[in-house]
Amino acid sequence: MNGTDPTVKARPTRQSLADSIYEILLNQLIEGTIQAGSSINIDSLSRDLAVSPTPIREALARLEATGLVERQALRGYQAAPLFTTEQLVQLMEARLVLEAPLARYACLNTDKNFIETLRANVEEMRRLSVSPERGHHSQYRDIDEQFHDLLAQQADNPFLFRAYKSLEAHVQRFRLFGATGSSDMEHAVAEHTVIIEALVAGDADNVYAAMREHIEHVKMRSIRDRERINNG
Repeated sequence: MNGTDPTVKARPTRQSLADSIYEILLNQLIEGTIQAGSSINIDSLSRDLAVSPTPIREALARLEATGLVERQALRGYQAAPLFTTEQLVQLMEARLVLEAPLARYACLNTDKNFIETLRANVEEMRRLSVSPERGHHSQYRDIDEQFHDLLAQQADNPFLFRAYKSLEAHVQRFRLFGATGSSDMEHAVAEHTVIIEALVAGDADNVYAAMREHIEHVKMRSIRDRERINNG
């Protein structure tokens, strides 16, 4: 009988396995399961994930390119350390260069569905900010990332979008170390709302200014939080 038996599950290819391990390690780095500055033991990961060391090495090589892990001679891989204050400032300056113009271009392409999607995103963050449950920082980071991604996509400039996405792993890493909980969410809700209202008004200059102000405030809060860690 010709054809494929639909009851037989497809086995993952080596590439799909490597991609899966990459995603697992990426999430562990972002969530802090693999702590900043800690050594990464390939043999231990191999046992924990029940795979050979090969896809783990491939994943770590890819993660090295993002800056989330570092390879040291004779010592192997380690998770990147916390951002220094200087690095935080540099990352925020890069975000200003890219995200403010992207927000301006998004204003030129705004439509009703786009605004409704942004409003739903902010409302989700608002509900999270007043939730009595603990441990929802990862949800906050996801919602915050989605808001900025939506604006970058709506700009409809593939070259700027690629440059923006090249910072993604670093921004995710920043969100891990920079978020301070519900108070930071409340600031983000207010600042994202200002951006949306400028979009609704169709004022590209105000959208640009609102995004710049938002990132500047994020920078100030992140520096404050980094200094608190240094002094703690």
